[in-house]
Parts: sequence; C-alpha cells; structure tokens
Amino acid sequence: MNGVKYGLLTAALLLAVMPLCAQTVSGVQTDGTRQSNIVTAVPFLLITPQARAGAMGNAGVALDAGADAPAINMAALAFLPTGCSGVSLSYSPWLKTLVPDMSLGYLSGYYRLSDKNTIAASFRYFSLGAIQFTDSQFQSLGTYNPNELALDVGYSRNMGPDFAMGGTLRFIYSNLYSGQFSNGGQAQAGKALAADVSAIYKREVSLFSTAAIWSAGINLSNIGTKVSYSTEGPAYFLPANFKIGTAVTLLPDNDSRLSFALDLHKLMAPTQPIYDADGNITSGKDPNRSVPAGIFGSFADAPGGFGEEMREIGISTGFEYSYQQKFALRAGYNYQDPQKGNSRYLTLGAGFKYNIFNIDFSYLAGSTSKSPLANTLRFTLQANFGQPQKK
Repeated sequence: MNGVKYGLLTAALLLAVMPLCAQTVSGVQTDGTRQSNIVTAVPFLLITPQARAGAMGNAGVALDAGADAPAINMAALAFLPTGCSGVSLSYSPWLKTLVPDMSLGYLSGYYRLSDKNTIAASFRYFSLGAIQFTDSQFQSLGTYNPNELALDVGYSRNMGPDFAMGGTLRFIYSNLYSGQFSNGGQAQAGKALAADVSAIYKREVSLFSTAAIWSAGINLSNIGTKVSYSTEGPAYFLPANFKIGTAVTLLPDNDSRLSFALDLHKLMAPTQPIYDADGNITSGKDPNRSVPAGIFGSFADAPGGFGEEMREIGISTGFEYSYQQKFALRAGYNYQDPQKGNSRYLTLGAGFKYNIFNIDFSYLAGSTSKSPLANTLRFTLQANFGQPQKK
C-alpha cells in the first residue's frame, strides 16, 4: 500500500476529531481541490462527470443539453425535440496521480414526454479504491472499499419558447468507515436528501452580423439535509453550490458552430471563522447553524469580509468548435483562488458523432499550480434516440 493510501486510512480512524479527513488525500479533497476554510461533506458531488463540460473548464450551465445534462442543468433538457430520449455513460479515473484506483462513474437518461415536459434519472458512483484499515498499533483491521453514491430523479418544463425550469431530487449515500468505532460513537454511513433548482433562457440573436444563439443558465445544487458519520458525532453541510453562466453559439454557416461559455460558481456553505486560543470567535460567524441559515449566510460570513467573499467565487470558461455536429474540438480553463481550493487548470477535449452515438473525451492538462488533477481523463458515451437538436 502506498503512502498516500496509508495517510487516507489513518485519517479515517480519526473519526471523532476529523470525520471528513477520510475524504481528503494529502490535503486534497476528493473533488480535486485543496482544503480551504469551507468544510463540507461529500465533495465528490462537485465533480463535473461529463467529458464535454470537463473539456471546457467545467463550464456548461448555459449550454445546449445532451443525455448527460442532469448533472449540470436539468432545465436545459426542455429544449430538446419532442419525443426524443437518450442515455449517457461517463467514466473517469480520478486523482490517479495520488491514488491508483479511485474512480467516478455516471449514468443518466432522459425522455421528452411532450413539448413541455421532460423527465430524467441519473446515478453517480464514486469509489475511493481499496484501503487497508489499521488500529492505533498499526495492526491490520482488514481491507475495505469506501464508496459514495447519488441517485437522482429530475423534471424540467418548458415555460415558453425561450425559457425553461428544472428540478432534481437526490438521495446521497456516503459509506466511508465500515462500522469502525471512535471516541465519538460508532461510525455509520452518511445519508442525506437534497434538491437542485435550475433554469435556462435562450434566444436567437445576431452578433457581428452573424446568426447566433445566446443563453443564460443558473443551477442551485445540493440543497439538503446535513450528513453525519457517527451515531453521536456532528453533522456536516452538503456542498450546496450556486452556479450561474452564459453562453454564445455563433452559426457562421450551415456546417460550423462556435460556442463560448462562462460560468461563475460559489459554495453556499459556512466559511470557518477565526478562533482565539480559548476557542472564541474573533472574526467571522459561528458555522454551527441550520441549513437555511448556512446557505443564506454563506454570502456574508467570511472572516475577511467582502474581499474574501469575492475570492470564494470560482470561474470556468471554455469554447467549442463543431463541424456538421459530427466532430468537435474543445478547450477551457478553470480558476479558484489559491486560498479557496486552488483549483486552476487548462482542459482540452474532442467529440465525435456517428449515427445515434456521441463519444466525448477530455484531458486535464494541469497548470503552474501543480494541480492534483493533472492528466485526468474523462470519457462519455451517449446514445440519442429521436430527431437531433436543430439549434
């Protein structure tokens, strides 16, 4: 067992003191960001599973939809042609430069019931790989495979020719400790219920004397109950996330499409305050509050004031060139402040369409920040049934 996995194992046994450390590897959270002063459970929910969005710096809340859209904006499915349906399967070896057998899988599907109504379902599975547990004397307690999953059902409705809304209900299961004991009681799998609320607006415009489609989208995700990993331990916030974005697709001719996308995102969870030696808060606000108070208060609770709140906003941007909707090239960039996750990297990717099938892949090239996600690959296979999208 390599040193990284041994560190992950040791952290898991410190459940009473740091129950979320089992979701970090050498200071890296399972979504690939560095640890910051915003602490949440199940950070795997922040991973973008789709290869297309992954190749565009994780931007895509305002892009046109495919079968994998429920993970980023359920509302976008309302603009697909009536009567069509599709399924999608995505896979990525995750944090492979740190852990050799961690991975993320994502399965989704949708069906357009009518010109206004669309339903969808998805399943997300995150495996932390095989980990050997030991006690405080470093005696083996056996090998275990921690895992986390999320099961979603979604609905979107077209509210008019240009606007649609969507919603998703999510069951979350986080099984990290396999019934180990600690000073905080017996460890247990964390469970939670959550919801996403999304919307998208799009219309045809003219830009630089060229036909274009402009769109704007928003997704409030992972709004739900807290997660506890111990029968007597504390409960932790979900990674509720506020994402808003825009996209422009230029249509210079019947064959070519050039899309530009920009997303802004911010966690809606309490920022940890600054404490003195006696444990009293000297700056910031008490993070032990209800879910509604934590979400609404997350926009004004940073110890550093407005400047720190602005640093909590991440930026994702990307572009895509496609030819005859059969071949696409993509690139993007994702940025987080060094003190708020330090997730900064360049992404590249491509897509191919044959008959009803779409194959997409993305490559995360890393950056000067030495991202732990460097060289990460994501793959998506889609099958779309019915008429192809015209816009």
